[in-house]
Amino acid sequence: MPEIELIWERDCPNVEPARTVLADALAETGLPQHWLELRIGDRGIPAHARGYGSPTILVNGRDVTGSAPGSSDCCRVYSDVSGVLRGVPPTEQVVAALAEAMGLGASSGLDHA
Repeated sequence: MPEIELIWERDCPNVEPARTVLADALAETGLPQHWLELRIGDRGIPAHARGYGSPTILVNGRDVTGSAPGSSDCCRVYSDVSGVLRGVPPTEQVVAALAEAMGLGASSGLDHA
């Protein structure tokens, strides 16, 4: 089962929408509704989770968009397939990252590419 982490900042308006996207992606892949939440600025945040903006979803330590951590913990924006900027990653991107982490290919029915 993949390790899933939601990184967020206290004042981020997109935390709840990110939780919804994550829950929807987990439901679509048939995985349990379970993930670890890491709040930016808290002591003890793992090194691999530092430098990402809020909200960020990591699957097995990798950002679902493939982005590397940056030098600041600012708000994030994501581009959907049509180029529209949003405050959360598209559900399809999260599903794809989960499917990849589970070793599922295009024949799984989870590949939305």
